[in-house]
Amino acid sequence: MNFQRGRHREEPEINLVPMIDVMLVILIFLMITTTYSKYTELQINLPTADAEKQLERPGEVAVLVNAQGQYVVNKAPVVFSSVEALADELRKAAAGLREPVVVISADANATHQSVVRVMEAARVAGLTHITFTTQASR
Repeated sequence: MNFQRGRHREEPEINLVPMIDVMLVILIFLMITTTYSKYTELQINLPTADAEKQLERPGEVAVLVNAQGQYVVNKAPVVFSSVEALADELRKAAAGLREPVVVISADANATHQSVVRVMEAARVAGLTHITFTTQASR
């Protein structure tokens, strides 16, 4: 006996509307909570850092750059004429040192170009280890 003769079986269906609603809520939440960096509005002060003072190593070549773009290599003033001449001075200072490290101490108001010249001269001289000094913020 078939008591369910006139009844039709309903096909199961998947309702996507609640899933879309949940996805939209998640998308809105992520859009609201995300922060975007604006690199043009960054105010940076590179010459200060909070770090422990490192002990002096015997294989250092100290290069100082002041705000006027004057250079001192291992306490000897160097007049800048070209990158190659500065590279020669760095080679002389690094002669006899095993794995020399170029330590650049640049004034906070020194131009970026004057520091890049030292880095380029170190590259030309074959000195691949370069580091920068900073002072502790007060």
